Amino acid sequence: MPVSTAGVLLAAGAGTRFAGPQHKLLAELDGESVVSRALGSLLGASLDAVAVVTGAVDVSGVLAAIGGDIAVIDNDRWESGIASSVRCAASWAARQGHDAIVVGLADQPFVTAAAWQAVADCAAPIAVGTYGGRRRNPVRLAREVWPLLPYGGDDGGRTVMRRFPEIVVPIACEGLPDDIDTVEDLRRWS
Repeated sequence: MPVSTAGVLLAAGAGTRFAGPQHKLLAELDGESVVSRALGSLLGASLDAVAVVTGAVDVSGVLAAIGGDIAVIDNDRWESGIASSVRCAASWAARQGHDAIVVGLADQPFVTAAAWQAVADCAAPIAVGTYGGRRRNPVRLAREVWPLLPYGGDDGGRTVMRRFPEIVVPIACEGLPDDIDTVEDLRRWS
């Protein structure tokens, strides 16, 4: 039976370290918003569904401009940390009948479609993209690990990876997993 995998972009945080005139996800990077660029990479992978978890900032205008079949998952608990967004993604995926989610961050616009695809293609319970041997995003979480995910805090899937290292498979990825967290980060990459 084929495995159904959904790609999920987490875009719910407040982005408080970014002191620009708008939220960092809406800031322009080489002619497009940071979130649009990150979502474009995700859409470039061949996944069964794509969703964006939202919260602190309204990215609906960006999503409408991109078009396509992108599910929006509203995280009304976004202030409790990234783990709540991962939980929202897993709950949505369970309701939709998916077997796995591949999760990445909307403020990491340089993660490539190939990285999303490589992590998605791994059949392990948890697969994590690595760059130069360092674990980063995206991360694949199979349905069997969703009940183990924390409900709050900023660890997301890391808690499960630390508790069960034997089910984690590193996937070497090309690209840059760098975040756009500050105005300086944005300037450096523009």
